[in-house]
Amino acid sequence: MSGKTVHGVKIEPVISDEQRALIPDITGNEINGLGESAVRRPSPIYWHPPRRDHPWAPVQTWMLKKSSRDVPEIADMNNQLGGRGNKERVPKAPAPTEITAEDRTRDIKAFALSHEADLVGITKLQPEWVYDGYEVKDENVIIVGLKMDQPELATAPEPGSVIEVMRAYNQGTRVTRALADFILAQGFDAEPEGGPIAGKFTLVPAALAAGFGELGKHGSVINRRFGSSFRLAGVVTNMPLIADDTDDIGVDDFCRSCILCETACPPDAIAETKQIVRGVEKWYIDFDKCVPYFNETYGCGICIAICPWSRPGVAAGLAAKMARKRHKAGTQGESQ
Repeated sequence: MSGKTVHGVKIEPVISDEQRALIPDITGNEINGLGESAVRRPSPIYWHPPRRDHPWAPVQTWMLKKSSRDVPEIADMNNQLGGRGNKERVPKAPAPTEITAEDRTRDIKAFALSHEADLVGITKLQPEWVYDGYEVKDENVIIVGLKMDQPELATAPEPGSVIEVMRAYNQGTRVTRALADFILAQGFDAEPEGGPIAGKFTLVPAALAAGFGELGKHGSVINRRFGSSFRLAGVVTNMPLIADDTDDIGVDDFCRSCILCETACPPDAIAETKQIVRGVEKWYIDFDKCVPYFNETYGCGICIAICPWSRPGVAAGLAAKMARKRHKAGTQGESQ
């Protein structure tokens, strides 16, 4: 690994011998399905409870203990940074309320936005999003986004950035727990999924399908309002709802010519081009380079912080600019 200069400071991605001794023989890229041509469900690998006994569980346990020691503000997530809301769910009403799916969708979005959510979208759950070894019976996913304080995020990989990320995760958990209770009280099933510990399905593809934006070169969702400076949480439910459309804002074209996150990444984990992962061509972050460095700093986040789309007030203008470029290119193509 070679060092990089970030915010004018040389960063050397030193990995401790203590962590190296815990890294398993099977690589994270293998588990993730890098280079696999067939579509399959993702395998639990990181941020899942260690009791699931995934190969990287010892590394994850080491990281969590280290983080609690190095950043004490996040040691007690249930009672710090605003807390995580009520852990126990309310009883489900015996019979569903009878209103239209359109009205339910309107009410769900209004409730989420009035209970700390900054973004909310809905999509149908796809089987290939559910982690291997888990089952999800409900068919709809409500995704919420929680914006982060960009100046704090931009301190990455310093502790202030870590604290801001964990604050957003707590906010997302509060939102989805409250939203799940709201749905249960109307007679439908609902299960919240809040970070940072992973749940039964992966949130990123659900957020993309729910209209949150597109996947950036740095492996995170880029949104037309907040760029990459936001976190995700979700609720799975059998409540009949209207799914949102995807939102193409020109990220692919932008990321192909932008190298800021790629060149800033201390462990060189961000690839120049898309790669095949479980049968899908996508931007992909090298797990085996990224995660050990992430563990040493507990929540690097440099790539998200440096992304041009994440600068306050910039994302909407960039989306409009990319739309104009696409329209101009299409007009010129028609005239030829």
